[in-house]
Amino acid sequence: MKVIVIGAGVAGLSIGWRLQQAGASVTVFDRAQPGHGATWASAGMIAAAGEMGAAKSPLAEFARHSSALWPGFARDVEESSGQEVFYRRCGALILARSSVGTLDGWDGAEWLDIAQARVREPLLATDVAGAIWAPDEARVDSRALGRALALCFMRAGGRLVPNESVVRCTVQSGRVTSVITPFANYDAEIFILAAGAWSGGMDGLPPDAVPPVKPVKGEMLALVPPDGTALPKHIVWGNDGYMVSRRDRLLIGATSEEKGFDTSVTVAARELLLSRARYAMPALAQWHLVEHWAGLRPGTPDDLPIVGQTSVAGLYAATGQYRNGILLAPAIAENISRVILENGAGIAAFDPSRF
Repeated sequence: MKVIVIGAGVAGLSIGWRLQQAGASVTVFDRAQPGHGATWASAGMIAAAGEMGAAKSPLAEFARHSSALWPGFARDVEESSGQEVFYRRCGALILARSSVGTLDGWDGAEWLDIAQARVREPLLATDVAGAIWAPDEARVDSRALGRALALCFMRAGGRLVPNESVVRCTVQSGRVTSVITPFANYDAEIFILAAGAWSGGMDGLPPDAVPPVKPVKGEMLALVPPDGTALPKHIVWGNDGYMVSRRDRLLIGATSEEKGFDTSVTVAARELLLSRARYAMPALAQWHLVEHWAGLRPGTPDDLPIVGQTSVAGLYAATGQYRNGILLAPAIAENISRVILENGAGIAAFDPSRF
């Protein structure tokens, strides 16, 4: 089976790798460098509790399933690539101004008053009531992950083509037969659209097959501590923001605005993120800003991913993950591979045809 994947982010590379391992002949195209879009820009959180809480929605259940896949997925990536991706099950503290009462449905979470929470994270502010402790939350270095997945895919025999945008699909008799780049025309049996925020810009498709994906800009910061100050050990959520340690720095995120494909950074976003972080940890006022960047998340009208067979035969979508691309990657790769290789069932809530 000959497969073309459009997009070399965490979803496209994971899907391409799994299909290549299963015996398909896979080529992955990317408009720029592998793993340098939303994957590179993300905080790398595997945070089903922080993102979904105790919800019982299809997205929440899928997120918890994917979170459970992550330990094995990370081991496979490291063994296949020979590169560390720094996966850590670190737990998260979700700050609250008042006691949250029952934690039914939170899967092992517990309430900590502020004294108990500060035992885990001494830098926390004292003027909050406490925190929900979610022990299963994890993190991964998303930039290391992108590099490692590219190696996994190529070592499995896949062909990776950077800096070559797929701009058009050729559809004949209701089936995609090839894709066109500025340099050539490429045919295959199966095509997978995993181009993140750019997924909605593919020419040549009937309107009902074009995923309604829009770019959602998110700015982030990285701080380093003063000498002798330790980084937080856990993910911390509070005041509409989050903080997660990555090796020698603390990542602070993230803004969310619809600004088209603008990836410029702004003073206003920097000050907003710093104020959110200092609410949770006042001592961060003494830390040093070392990086400020923006990425583009793939948003959808209903805030759910678009995963599965489109209305055009041979064309599948794996996009629209919004801010959960890292979290959902193992489960999306598992599901798309099963649908393609085994004619397995898709996920009704994520079906591209719902639009």
